[in-house]
Amino acid sequence: MASLFDPMQARRLHPYPLFRRRPLLRHLLACVFAGGLWTLALPATATEPIPGHSLESIRTWVLEHNPELRAMDFETQAAEARILPAGALPDPMASVGFRGLDPDKPWRTAGAEREVNYALRQRFPLWGKRSLAREVATHEAEAMRLEREATARTLLAEAEAAYVRYWHADQAVAVLDRRIALLRQVEEIAGVRYALGRAAQQDAIRAQVEQTSLQRERIERLAVKQEAAATLNAVLGRRADAPLATPDEAPRLFVRSASLAEALDGADAHPAVRSQQARAEAARTNVVLERRNRFPDITVGVGAMQLGNGIESTELMLEVEIPFQQRARRERERESRLLEEAALARRDATLRAVEERGASAWSQWTSARERRELIENTLLPQADANFRSALASYQVGEVDFGTLLEALDAWQGADLARVDALRDELLGAAAVRALEGDTR
Repeated sequence: MASLFDPMQARRLHPYPLFRRRPLLRHLLACVFAGGLWTLALPATATEPIPGHSLESIRTWVLEHNPELRAMDFETQAAEARILPAGALPDPMASVGFRGLDPDKPWRTAGAEREVNYALRQRFPLWGKRSLAREVATHEAEAMRLEREATARTLLAEAEAAYVRYWHADQAVAVLDRRIALLRQVEEIAGVRYALGRAAQQDAIRAQVEQTSLQRERIERLAVKQEAAATLNAVLGRRADAPLATPDEAPRLFVRSASLAEALDGADAHPAVRSQQARAEAARTNVVLERRNRFPDITVGVGAMQLGNGIESTELMLEVEIPFQQRARRERERESRLLEEAALARRDATLRAVEERGASAWSQWTSARERRELIENTLLPQADANFRSALASYQVGEVDFGTLLEALDAWQGADLARVDALRDELLGAAAVRALEGDTR
């Protein structure tokens, strides 16, 4: 009699058994779960701000995301963590000694003939050495904190300068676009005059040549903009090709000081100078500490001797270091004095470097500001009036096309020079603000 269940027939009816569908169901559930996680993470990614629309967004990003500042934050915390251990007592030493062991069977249970000695020792640095070591660590932590602040100033100035160049490249392209549009209008005027027989065909061709030259310059300016964007992203700690927002307006950088002398008066308070001063204080304190090391430390200990199952005797120990290596101590004192002199010399060198950068930045800022004011108040109005006059005279045939092009070049060249002068003024202001410590 044939079986009621035929495996071959069941396989033909169900070529894909039910237990084989379970992996497909698991994959489907995994895809749904991953899609849900992606949907939850999407709003956080989409709402992440893109820096670049304002100078404030650049400053905020540098202070919050720059990897060098993050590293220095950790180093500062590590230096602060060294303060307490520097003045702490050394760890005590505990010891256990056995006497009367059987050389053949030392693992046997202690008997009446075996002695066990217990001892506990603690070394005490005297003569204020612990407080001096803690003071040295405090000065070093303060120097690290000030160095982080100086680095933050430098990075902010670099970010501001990079943002100014990024903004300037965009503005220069806009000026060239306006100039190309004006050349097209002039080309149309030349074409109309050529059609009326009042101008040569060369005028329109010359306008086209000028447009081609400006297009080449525009390509170069766009390349400069890409380089500026890459530099800005590098200062921000982002990928070189990370997107940047378009600046909303021209950056504004205010300088508090009314004169160079006033700006340089604050050079002593610069974090870089104060950091070197703190290192000099640490070296000076270390000189005192090395002198105190001439005096020995003491070690106090207690002990007990066990004989059998009872305490046979106790002991009190007092150990004193013998300052025998005097030559080595004198060399360590000499090393500490030399390090103090080196720290003081480095402080003076840092102060002079800060003053030199401040004076150079002040000169750049003031000269660029005077140049921009001259262009805005005098050169631009004159060049504008000259172009309008040349355009009107060309339309009636009083001047040739070359004179019109020269007037147009002078007008738009003055506008581009204004943008360049504003860039130099902002770059100088960023460097001066690094000296002042202004973050507005």
